Amino acid sequence: MKKDYSKLWTLFRSMFVLSACTFGGGFVIVSLMKKKFVEELKWLEEDEMLDVTAITQSAPGPLPVNASVIIGYRMAGVVGSLTAILGTILPPMIIISVISVFYEQFRTNPYIATALQVMRAGVAAVIFDVVINLAANVFKTKRALYIGMMIIAFIATYLLDVSAMIVILTCLGIGLIDLVLTLRKKKKEVV
Repeated sequence: MKKDYSKLWTLFRSMFVLSACTFGGGFVIVSLMKKKFVEELKWLEEDEMLDVTAITQSAPGPLPVNASVIIGYRMAGVVGSLTAILGTILPPMIIISVISVFYEQFRTNPYIATALQVMRAGVAAVIFDVVINLAANVFKTKRALYIGMMIIAFIATYLLDVSAMIVILTCLGIGLIDLVLTLRKKKKEVV
């Protein structure tokens, strides 16, 4: 039983620290979660983290909370999900509560404005790192369908200004069709 509490504590602490040190939104925390849960703790495989990322991006709600639900459940069931969610939501709640009390002082302080500007540059670099890692994982599959979908999705959203929701739903539909065709093919090979 003590080992379960140890795992829950590690899960809570990891999510709390990641959430407290992540500025820039959900895409930033994906890279940090990968480093923590795949490389450091070895709780997930690289492809599992890629699946978690895909699911959390296409599900409604904040990406870090969605990822916490999945990773927590994977590690310790429903209790793990609740523990991970708590670790993820506490830091922003505490920080935003403090900022709201001192909002006027934060808004007009030139040092804080400069610090926020510098953090934006760091956030851009981390998001770029996440994009490169996700693209590399897609290329590792060596599936022309996935690589083509990635390129077309980029062109559709960046150049043609197609809604991300349309791109996600279209990719989901194509993925489901691909899954059905793959399962039928395997079924025919078995028979």
